[in-house]
Amino acid sequence: MIRRRDTILLTGFGPFPGVANNASQRLVPKLAHLAARRFSAHRVVSRILPTEWDRAPARLEDLYKRERPKLVLHFGVSAHADAYVIETIARNRRKLVEDAAGKLPSDDVILKGGPEEIAARLPAEDVKQRLHAINVPAVTSRDAGSYLCNAVLYHSLIRAEQTGTPDGVGFLHIPREILPAALASHMAPGTMRFDWGTALIGGLEIIRTCLGRPPPSRRRIKNG
Repeated sequence: MIRRRDTILLTGFGPFPGVANNASQRLVPKLAHLAARRFSAHRVVSRILPTEWDRAPARLEDLYKRERPKLVLHFGVSAHADAYVIETIARNRRKLVEDAAGKLPSDDVILKGGPEEIAARLPAEDVKQRLHAINVPAVTSRDAGSYLCNAVLYHSLIRAEQTGTPDGVGFLHIPREILPAALASHMAPGTMRFDWGTALIGGLEIIRTCLGRPPPSRRRIKNG
């Protein structure tokens, strides 16, 4: 009997007002490709969610049913980020602003009667320390905002609480603009920087930490 491999689900977002090119839409498929090779005992699935109040949670629910993931990591961009921002809390709130389809949310809460806040299911401090150890900038945050990033994390965590799975659910904000490796190479040695190579190295370390695996030997990832 062939044992079904556990699934790691990685999601990013498409464009939304003010962000025509979403860096998470580029990062997630690249990271999934590397992770599938590095963590070959797992299936790694990457999907891009529409940045829309109604369609994003519906798409996410469909992915949960179809993929039955054991680890879910969501990625999105933030204008305030200059590092990996490890979100630790999702809040039951929605900002009354338009999504990518030009629609407003139907309410200022995500789930009527739902908990005011839910803790993310990932070892945030361990992730931060492991990233710092390989010179990847990272901070923890207790405020994922009130747009689709927070809403998707909240939906994921509510589902995990209701069903008992997946074991790991988290959200990582990344900068809106990620430096090309060629520019980052001119920075002082030892400087924490967020270029595409760093983003991928960091993404693999985030997955590795969430899987409970020890740190790897230091090795470079060629930026594609």
